Amino acid sequence: MAAAAATLSFHETWRPRANPWLIAITVTLATFMEALDTSIANVAMPHIGGSLSASRDEATWVLTSYLVANAVVLPISGWIANRIGRKRFYMSCVTLFTLTSLMCGLAPSLGVLVVCRVLQGAAGGGLQPSEQSILADTFPPEKRSMAFAVYGMAVVLAPVLGPTVGGWIVDNYSWRWIFFINIPVGILSLYLTNRVVEDPPYLAAIRKKRESIDYWGLGLLVVTIAALQTMLDKGQEEDWFSSRFITTCFVVSAIGLSIFVWRQLHVEHPILDLRLFKRRNVSTTMFVMFMVGVSLYSSTVLIPQFLQEIMGYSAEQAGMAVSSGGLALMFLFPVAGALAPKFDPRWLVAMGFSVTTFGLFRMTGLSLNTSFGTAVSWRVVIALGLPFLFIPINTLCYAGIPQEKYNEVSGLSALMRNLGGSVGISFVITLLARLTQKHMAMLGAHTAPGNGPFEATRQGLAGAMHHQMGGSAGDAMYRAGAQIYGMAQLQARLLSYVDATWVMVALTAILIPLPFLMKRPAKAGKVVVGH
Repeated sequence: MAAAAATLSFHETWRPRANPWLIAITVTLATFMEALDTSIANVAMPHIGGSLSASRDEATWVLTSYLVANAVVLPISGWIANRIGRKRFYMSCVTLFTLTSLMCGLAPSLGVLVVCRVLQGAAGGGLQPSEQSILADTFPPEKRSMAFAVYGMAVVLAPVLGPTVGGWIVDNYSWRWIFFINIPVGILSLYLTNRVVEDPPYLAAIRKKRESIDYWGLGLLVVTIAALQTMLDKGQEEDWFSSRFITTCFVVSAIGLSIFVWRQLHVEHPILDLRLFKRRNVSTTMFVMFMVGVSLYSSTVLIPQFLQEIMGYSAEQAGMAVSSGGLALMFLFPVAGALAPKFDPRWLVAMGFSVTTFGLFRMTGLSLNTSFGTAVSWRVVIALGLPFLFIPINTLCYAGIPQEKYNEVSGLSALMRNLGGSVGISFVITLLARLTQKHMAMLGAHTAPGNGPFEATRQGLAGAMHHQMGGSAGDAMYRAGAQIYGMAQLQARLLSYVDATWVMVALTAILIPLPFLMKRPAKAGKVVVGH
């Protein structure tokens, strides 16, 4: 009887003193700020490079350094929070993030900026998992869906709005202000967190255990995640395994992961409790969250890149097309949050993948005649499925999990989503590059001297150019050939976008039945006892 009573949900005996919704809004502030920073600097790279006398490749380390440090901290954030207290850890992350934002804005050189971004990324890595576990503790299971709707709006909207906000700031002020805007938000978040957020009693009990620290496991995890994230971010730029640097990163991450998994399964007090993956719902939700990251971030690359490369739109216009999906999400997240407790979440996840697949399918009709309104509708339809993926998955991953594991589950969930985003972006960029080469080779075979249609087109263009611009007939023929080559390049790139979109359609379509591998969760209101 005593053992059974000890495992009852803490919601039977503990409630936060502040209003739960005030707590939800408070922790969402800093999370939105951090999620915005993952993408807001993208459009500022040329300005940062020019201002700090750095090449384009050197300037991209401003992005890579942040993502690597962020990914390293995500999986260990739960472990740290359990040891020093989640509120203390969360406030430390907000403080460091705010201070390093100021330092980034004042950075006099690229080297200083990269170091500051490493610290900023490390601080940001603790924010999302902490918010997720705070919400899981603050709200009882039957009310978590609406709480995660608020969290989802911050995590999904911020990366979408980042390029548009960053472009506007850079065009009207200075790139340094993309970091300075974090300071007032960070100060407000610190004040509110100190007033309303508190740790539940079970966290204090965990801290009193004073378990030994697995330093080897911690070091292995840091090295593995850093090497993997660097490989994903720099792979296409370095031509993947033709680069010794990328090959080294792959080998280090593969060996490091293997040793880390073995050690965590044999050490008494692991950094990450990998035995959680034996639970079918945990392993499945983590994979689904990974695929949500793939679909979310890959579409945010495909649409603006197509509009700028093929259609000739400005960065601001392309950003507006992507941000339009954010408006739809603002209305849909509360709706999905209200519906989630009333339906089997597995059906909602399946519906989310179905809608996302349909939205990507609509993109396969892209052409040189695509209008801005059509591009906006692409993003809006794809966005319609995200709330029905994000909220049920975040709710399901805590089902039947002991409260002392909430922080670990939150860190793993955020890590899988971010890694999915990195894989999705790398996959799409690499796919576009390879498919462009394939289609260019195919079209090039039909633009060789002696090919009838090619010669007829070149002769016609040369005649028109000679008539309008004068010059010699040979010069006109050369200009005509160059114009046809440019047209072939454009068509090859367009065809690569079509093919890449079809690949994403197939990828999301096969995921539709995946949620039904999970166990059906208990009905709302029924307390699930962790073991």
